[in-house]
Amino acid sequence: MKRLLPILVLCFALAPVLAFAAPVTIQGTVQGYNCVSQGRTCPIGQEDPLAATESVFVVLTPDNKYYFVPNVDRAVMARHINEPVRVSGDLNPQYSSIRATKIEAQQQSGRWRTIWTPQQQDIFSDPGIGPYPYRQPSGGG
Repeated sequence: MKRLLPILVLCFALAPVLAFAAPVTIQGTVQGYNCVSQGRTCPIGQEDPLAATESVFVVLTPDNKYYFVPNVDRAVMARHINEPVRVSGDLNPQYSSIRATKIEAQQQSGRWRTIWTPQQQDIFSDPGIGPYPYRQPSGGG
C-alpha cells in the first residue's frame, strides 16, 4: 500500500493537466478576434485596412466557436485571413485556445499545405541557422 499511495497522488495531481491538454485538429478560417467577438464582418483580406487594427487572430470553426492560437505570431495568422486552415495541437477548452504544433492552409486545388510548425519558426528566429544567417564580420586588420 505504501508504494501505491505515491502513484495515486501523482495520478490525481496530473489529472487536471491531462484533462486540459488534449491533442486535436480543428478546421476553420482565420479571423480577427475583435470582428468575431463583436459579430462584425471581418477583413476581406490582407489588404483590408481593418486587418491592421486587429491585434489578435483566431480560428473560427463552422459551428461559430473560435480558438486562440497563442504560440503563433500574429503575422503568420494575418497572412491567411479568411482562408480555410487546419490547426493541430493541444486544446485547452478552459481558455478556448490551442497550442499549435502544425498549421495547414487549403490551396485552391483543395490540397493542404503546411504553413507553420515550431521547427520552421525556430529556424527563422535563430540568426545563425536561417536561410540568410547574420554573422558578425570576422575581426582582423
